[in-house]
Amino acid sequence: MSWIVVRARSDVKVERSIKETMGMLNLTRVNHAVIIPENPQYKGMLQKAKDYITWGDANADLIEKMISERGRLVGDKPITDAYVKETTDYSSIKEFAAAIASGDATVKDMPEMKRVFRLHPPRGPKGWGGLKRTYVVGGALGPRGEDISALVERMI
Repeated sequence: MSWIVVRARSDVKVERSIKETMGMLNLTRVNHAVIIPENPQYKGMLQKAKDYITWGDANADLIEKMISERGRLVGDKPITDAYVKETTDYSSIKEFAAAIASGDATVKDMPEMKRVFRLHPPRGPKGWGGLKRTYVVGGALGPRGEDISALVERMI
């Protein structure tokens, strides 16, 4: 399994250790997203930065859409099926996305792929829905589970 993590808040007046944790997650700016494997080390990092990020379970369709529409190579080039086929063991973006979602592969397996997805702010009347409250009580922060897909769809 994998998680999709999106940074929701700025790091102005943030404790240094939390800022460093978000840097380790490659979340350096608001509306940046990363796909990370589900393991105890990353879970601890997510818990530490929970007041500034939101995350949830990744599915293959959403990862495929993120890679094809927002994924970039070094030099700001888009990712194509041909590039995936020549540089990885997978024949298409769809197959690579399924491997990432199941935990068999990571974003690092594709050379020269930028690990950060630069997304738009959430579209629609709701926007983020409150940047100072957790998702459970109607805000935008913390764990979302499967509902992360609705947020990322509005941001792509």
